[in-house]
Amino acid sequence: MSLNTRLLFALMGIPLCVYAAMAVLLVVNSDQASRQALKERLQDSSELIAPSLSQALSQANPEVLTQLTQRLLEQDSLRAVALYNADGERLISLGHMTLPTPATQIPNEFQLNTDATVWQLRQPLPAEDNPSRSGWLEAEVDTRALTLGHYRWIATLSLVGMLLGIALFLLAFAISRFATRPLEEANLALYRLSRGDYHLHLASDSTREHQQLADNIHTLTRTMQRAQHEMQTQIEHATSELQESMETIEEQNIELDMAHRNALRANAVKSEFLANMSHEIRTPLNGIIGFCRLLGRSKLDSRQQEWLQHVHRACDNLVMLVNDVLDFSKLEANRLTLEEADIDMVTLVDEAIGLHAPEAQRKQLQLVAMVYDDIPMPLRGDPLRLHQVLSNLLSNAIKFTHEGDVIVRVMLDSEIATQHKRAQTVLRISISDTGIGLSHEQQKQLFQAFTQAEPSHSREFGGSGLGLTICQQLIQRMGGEISVESEPGKGATFAFTLPLLAPHAKERPVELTLPGSTICLHEPHAPTRFVLTHLIERWGGKPRPLSALETSQLLIISATQEELHGPTINTLQATIEATPCPVLVLANVASLDAPRLTYPHGGELIAKPITRTTLASALKRQLLETPQVALSATTETHKTTHHLHILVVDDNTSNRELLKALLERDGIIVTTAEGGQQALTFAKSASKPFDMVLMDIRMSGMDGVQTTQALRRLGGPWASCPVIAVTAHALNNERQQWLNEGLDEVLVKPIDEAKLHQMLQRFLGVTIATPTTQTVTPRPAHAPETLAIVDLTLGERLAGGSPARAHTQLILLIDSLDASEANIRQAVNQQDEAALLDAVHHLNGASRYCGAPELALLVETLETRLRTRGMAQAQTLLEDLYASMQRLRDERQRLTDAFYVSS
Repeated sequence: MSLNTRLLFALMGIPLCVYAAMAVLLVVNSDQASRQALKERLQDSSELIAPSLSQALSQANPEVLTQLTQRLLEQDSLRAVALYNADGERLISLGHMTLPTPATQIPNEFQLNTDATVWQLRQPLPAEDNPSRSGWLEAEVDTRALTLGHYRWIATLSLVGMLLGIALFLLAFAISRFATRPLEEANLALYRLSRGDYHLHLASDSTREHQQLADNIHTLTRTMQRAQHEMQTQIEHATSELQESMETIEEQNIELDMAHRNALRANAVKSEFLANMSHEIRTPLNGIIGFCRLLGRSKLDSRQQEWLQHVHRACDNLVMLVNDVLDFSKLEANRLTLEEADIDMVTLVDEAIGLHAPEAQRKQLQLVAMVYDDIPMPLRGDPLRLHQVLSNLLSNAIKFTHEGDVIVRVMLDSEIATQHKRAQTVLRISISDTGIGLSHEQQKQLFQAFTQAEPSHSREFGGSGLGLTICQQLIQRMGGEISVESEPGKGATFAFTLPLLAPHAKERPVELTLPGSTICLHEPHAPTRFVLTHLIERWGGKPRPLSALETSQLLIISATQEELHGPTINTLQATIEATPCPVLVLANVASLDAPRLTYPHGGELIAKPITRTTLASALKRQLLETPQVALSATTETHKTTHHLHILVVDDNTSNRELLKALLERDGIIVTTAEGGQQALTFAKSASKPFDMVLMDIRMSGMDGVQTTQALRRLGGPWASCPVIAVTAHALNNERQQWLNEGLDEVLVKPIDEAKLHQMLQRFLGVTIATPTTQTVTPRPAHAPETLAIVDLTLGERLAGGSPARAHTQLILLIDSLDASEANIRQAVNQQDEAALLDAVHHLNGASRYCGAPELALLVETLETRLRTRGMAQAQTLLEDLYASMQRLRDERQRLTDAFYVSS
């Protein structure tokens, strides 16, 4: 509130409040006095006329009564008068009575009721000589005169108050202006002073206080003017120093920017160098690995096989090292992107342990997977990176464990479901082992790059020290955390949490139904026994001990490597023959190394680690299918009556025929299609759906991905039919893209028969017999320094052991070289990189199944360089490719003559 307002309130409010109080008091007193005077006048008048009315009433003289009553009514304040006798009868009534009829009882004394607006007066009229002649007088008094007088006083006092308020307002306004005008001038002067206006002057005032205020403002003006001048001087000095500092900083920023650009350029060069070197290393490595596999199929003695295994293992380690360095570089550069696809944890974990099964079998370790049933499916995340983490942790666990077991547990940690966000499931995945363990100091530095627990571990166990660092960063990128618990000599447990999206996840369905089947189980390893017991009970079966063998429908028995290859194998065979029901033998050995056992009452051998799908398929074959559907590697006594139908789709004739030869046998019918359109025609017209499709990716017209999607759209059995991509070349990103677009797995040409059989086992539950014996023939004393143009032995192995088919495949390849070379030259002349890649890929696929190692290596290297570095970097290999094709053409006549001579 301003000072001016306060002065006005003080000078006007206080006198007006006093006047209002006095006016209210005067009005109240005047009203009370008027009422009291009226009461006394009425009482005096009624008491004076009462004796006369009583006498006239006792004499029963109506005329006198009327005159007296009329005289009483003439008073100003009365509006109606009535006279009543002792019986309450109205004798006389003058005026207009508005009040109700009074009571019949005579009042004892004078009464005046003032509660209402109209007063009521009652005066007794006693007759002493004759009481029956008594009565009373009743009158109504009009009080409007009192009210009018009351309002008159209020109006008069209000008018006086208004005049007084106007006079006070004029007086207060004059006083406040006199008091506040110098203050307003001083305020304005201070405002101008704050804006930097020092040229001001306040006029002298008559009051001492105002004059002191003006003098103080003038003093403040001079002080601030001096301070501003001093501050301006200091600012100019500081600005000069700051300008010099800014020039220095600008020079440093320029140098820093140049250094930053050089660092970015060096980092880009490093990344490009790593990418180029990785592909340059991978290209010969892929060739080395591929030809090591091909060489392993040739006739080698045991010593050469051992050397070849060492080479293959060294190549695998080198590929793993290159992959780790590349992933670490991507993570450091923040260029690693996560994908989102459906994940089935059971399938993913089974694939991870299946990948490390050979090493666990070699070391006789028990590798067990426990995926709890409350984990829903499908979940959404990056399956490739999750598989990489699991594979790395499993590899470490198996590497540092010499005996005992490695157990993978996948548990549900928590679930989050909201209305506005997609549901989320948090998993807890742990990998525990019984290995050498870690100390507390080793655990602190475990996740540092290029660091291992002991310096000797890299020499003893191998590895780069990047695996756990990559795992930690990948898990953190996916929103989880990783931890380790370990003690020296007591193993280690690596555990990590993993949040995954679950927008459409449901409870996992039961893979198999065993209504009341009694299964006898003998498994010494407790975790494996727990898993088997749980799965059998989940599927409706009844696990029983060995003592209940006579009443069981199936025997599941575990056998060690010593029991399978030592003298005790006869005991195991005798147990199988004495068992009156089918027998499943669980052996911790590779399928190819398993001994040949006979099962008189049915059964088979299953290699550990045991996956849920493998166990379900085996139980289904032994307990539910009649007759059994199995092509077993461990028995030849059981023949199948159920035929599997497999569709092979490839635009290359030799590839189709070779795949057909590798697959076709008793129980498997193979149908071939030249392209995607023909495959669709077969799918629509087939009376029975196919069990599996082997799909070439690069085909003219509809490619493999488009054909697969068209097959999926047919619905019915085609929605779940396994479709396997078969291609001569597949990068990691391409492989993941194909899986996301509907294919189930990828096979790289030349087809490894073991991998092909694994696919049949995984998707169809069928085991294909694989020959394990080889005939050793003498080898040349000196191996050739360069790859051979033609290798008939290699071709025979690739053709499934058929010399005629190997010769036919090679002749078909040679006859197609002219068209392939023409397509390649045309694409090069037109600078059409896509057409060049198609032509090279077609030639690569055709050469993968023929005994032409020189051409196969050149075309594989050329396709890799085209995919990774482009057409410009592939020019140097084209002339070598043309020369190799010509050398292979020159061999055609010799091959034909040699074939006819041998025939």
